[in-house]
Amino acid sequence: MFNIIKKWIPKESRVLDLGCGDGTMLAELKKELNVDGLGIDIEDKNIQLSLEKGLNVIEQDIDKGLNNFGDKSFDIVLMSQSFQTLKKPEIALEEIVRIGDECIVSIPNFANLRCRVQLFVTGKMPVSSALPHNWFSTPNLHLCSLKDFEDLCSNANLTIAKRKLINNSGKSTFLSKLMPNLFAEIAIYKIFKKS
Repeated sequence: MFNIIKKWIPKESRVLDLGCGDGTMLAELKKELNVDGLGIDIEDKNIQLSLEKGLNVIEQDIDKGLNNFGDKSFDIVLMSQSFQTLKKPEIALEEIVRIGDECIVSIPNFANLRCRVQLFVTGKMPVSSALPHNWFSTPNLHLCSLKDFEDLCSNANLTIAKRKLINNSGKSTFLSKLMPNLFAEIAIYKIFKKS
């Protein structure tokens, strides 16, 4: 996934990484693209690990708002695999397109064939490589399909500039291109607010 995201970020961009985790992606972007990056995470352990990588990072709950950031204060706002963990993802989406000129969001696709079959056959909530937690311990609050996310973007008057569909190994397949909502495990979107 990193190689796809890296291609969508210009060198020396100002990048805000929301839900940066341990800072691995932001550290790589800083090293390879010389980005001026800031990470945000809510977990103390992730803050510490990011700081140990020499990153600028702050502890903040995205669900409580991002009012401390001005309009268009970053070239790119990145939210990789954390959008579905938010209590109010629709509000966060409005905020990230306000803060960044462009935004990159990646989500797991809950409607992929493996999840559908697993739910049908076992009668239990799916566990997969893209959704690795049991229903009672998952950080994911709002699971969605690609169609759900794209409808949310359309309703929010956002343009999807690019979309890359991959499996959990980071590879695109013929089937994921042919029937994305059924065969893609993860989708990466580059979006911006329509003028």
